Parts: sequence; structure tokens; C-alpha cells
Amino acid sequence: MLKMITTGESHGRHMAAILEGFPSGLVMDLDFINGELRRRQSGHGRGGRQKIESDCVEIIGGVIKKVTTGAPLGFLLTNKDSSIDEMPELFRPRPGHADLAGALKYDQGIRPILERSSARETVMRVATGAACKLFLKKFGIEIAAHVTRIGGILLPAETISVEEIRKGTKGSPVNCVCEKTGKAMVQAIDRARKTGDSLGGQYEVLATGIPAGLGSHVHHERKLDARLAMILMSQQSVKAVEVGDGIALGSVPGSAAHDEIFYSKTRGYFHKTNHAGGIEGGMTNGADLVLRVTMKPIATLAKPLASVNMKNHRSEKADFERSDVCAVPAGSVIGEALVAYTLTDAFLEKFGGDSIGDIRRNYDGYLKRIRG
Repeated sequence: MLKMITTGESHGRHMAAILEGFPSGLVMDLDFINGELRRRQSGHGRGGRQKIESDCVEIIGGVIKKVTTGAPLGFLLTNKDSSIDEMPELFRPRPGHADLAGALKYDQGIRPILERSSARETVMRVATGAACKLFLKKFGIEIAAHVTRIGGILLPAETISVEEIRKGTKGSPVNCVCEKTGKAMVQAIDRARKTGDSLGGQYEVLATGIPAGLGSHVHHERKLDARLAMILMSQQSVKAVEVGDGIALGSVPGSAAHDEIFYSKTRGYFHKTNHAGGIEGGMTNGADLVLRVTMKPIATLAKPLASVNMKNHRSEKADFERSDVCAVPAGSVIGEALVAYTLTDAFLEKFGGDSIGDIRRNYDGYLKRIRG
């Protein structure tokens, strides 16, 4: 139902996005969207680029008098650092980056690969994801993410709600709900910065208020867990995605792995546990959606790793450009946007997508039927 495409280079003049398939009748809050972009720029461990840019998009289509029309939504951002034409070519690919494979695949230098594969592209995915958050909020669906690991610093596992995430992460420089753990994460990032290293970690995304039945079991491309895993894996530096208890489910018996089913007249069908993370058979089951996303350390190191000069094939140190030390806090904001986009796509697929009014009627009728 939805189609998002972004364009632009990290140090090009503009970044832009088109979101096609978005319904009519939704008030588009530009202040909220730009607030999400500011969240993406924040976080301890970010590099010098965030001090240059003050990310802010304008809407260039699909909205009249602040209300969506059903036409494709267009977003445009102007980079302050648009020095791409003056930047030098690079010849020593960075291990862990797209440099080498991209240069070989497209038969060109590293610079064009670096500029497009850069995580700066996610600024437009956060903008489109913010629009999707506004849509989902109309139907009582809320999304929040928090950082659960940076390097060797791990937040103790516990059940948490969207409201608790928002309250607990407020003011945290690493988007962590625990102040003590957050301080340890900050210290770990500072140590990595001093040694010229970088750190990865993990964040968790929760979504609440989701009805049972988004996605489908009938075909692999329609399975919602597969779609969520795909889009989260497309985020730069992501190397693993878990749904619910994920990896841990491989080490427990079935009696401890599955969520028993209950029913009440007020709640309808429900579960008391959520090992499945809100998805069974490729479909939401009415429980909260729980996703955990692991990011590898940033590939650009102040003390570069061994590489090869692509001009003469000599062994040399990899190139270095301005970079973050740790991007996991920012990654958690991006993850929220990607989940919002995918849930909106599945929601429109289930309930129709031309206008908010039609979607509302379809949604309310569906809820009435499944609650019995």
C-alpha cells in the first residue's frame, strides 16, 4: 500500500523523500516531524556533522492547508554542508563499510558509494516515519524505543511499557531508561573516543495498541515479522533483529516458549505473557510488538584498520572521515520510524487507504467483529 523512496547524498545539496499511498484527511504536523529529526541528531557519541546541521524538512507535495490530500507526500531537506563536489576521492576502503563492495559493483570510486550509503540517508526515513506515527496515533497505536546495550554495558532485562520508555529516557544522552546504566554507557563511549575506537549495541522498539490481524500467513512477502526484519536490517550498521524473546526461545522447551490464550468479554482474546513479541504466524496477535535490534560499531575509526589502496594494491590504513563514535541512541529513533512505516503499510493493507474516514469505519467494524 505504501511506497517510500529517498534520494540525495550525505554532502549533496538536498535530501528528499516521496511517500506514496498515504491517505487523505490527516493533519500533517510539521513541528512534530522536525522534532523527530532533532531526536535523530541527538545522543552521546555523535560526530561533528550534527553540530553543523539543524535538520528541518519542508513539505513539497501531498498537503494542502496542512491536510493530506491522498497524493504522494514530498519532503525536502537542504544540507548546510553541501561540499560534495569539493570533497576528495578516496582509495582506501574502510573495513565494515560499503566502500569496497560498492566501488567494485558500480565500477567507480569510493566517494559516490560513501555519500549514498551514509546513514545520513535515514534523515528522510525518519521524516516519513514521523508522518506514519501521526497516522497510527489516530488509531491508538504508539511506538517508542530505548537503548538496552552499548558495548559491554547492558540494561537488565525487564518488561516495560511505551509510557515508561518515554518517561525514563527523557533527558538521557543515550536514550536509556535507567540513569545508572546510562551513565555507564556514556563512560564507555568516552573511553572509545579516547582510544580512536567505536561502539555498537542494541535497542528495543515497542509498539502498543495494535489490533490482531496485521500481516498474513498466506505468503512469505506478507508476513509482518519478515517485513519488519527486512526494513530494520536495511538500517545502516544493523546486523541482527529479534522478535519477542528471539534467540532465547531456541534454548527453552515449548511449554515455556509459547503464550497461552485467554478470553474475556471486555478484552476479547488476550495473552498474559508475550514471548512471541506480538506476532504469531506472520500476523499481529493483539499483544504489544517487541523488537530488538543489534547495531555493529561504526566502521569509520579514528585509528583506521588495515586496508588496500585500490590504485596500486598496496597495503595501507583505511581512509578516515568525520564520523560518530556510537550511533545506537540515534539508531533507536530511526528504528521507531522504520517500524511506524511498516505498521502503517500493514494497517492500510488491512483496512483500506484512500481516506481517514473510510479507514476509521473499516477499522471500527473489524474491532467489533473480532471482539465477539
